[in-house]
Amino acid sequence: MEGEGSMAAANNSLKNNRNLLYKRKEKKVLSGSYAKIKLKKFPELTSEELLKIKERIHRENKTIRQKQVVGFILFLLGFISFLYVLLK
Repeated sequence: MEGEGSMAAANNSLKNNRNLLYKRKEKKVLSGSYAKIKLKKFPELTSEELLKIKERIHRENKTIRQKQVVGFILFLLGFISFLYVLLK
């Protein structure tokens, strides 16, 4: 029969993966409880403060977007000039 070797390799791989899974569960690296953790209480913000934060974020995003556009334009001009010199 054809394919017996590949099926044996697949079964062996599944067996090895299963063994690794059991070893990982034994270590319980990620097990734990969040019962002892105290959550911080943050003050409630007024609508004016929320608007200030929103405007600041919009300003920051606008400057980042402008820098990206300028960088892209400079890259494009450099690339076009490189192609011009190369094909000249």
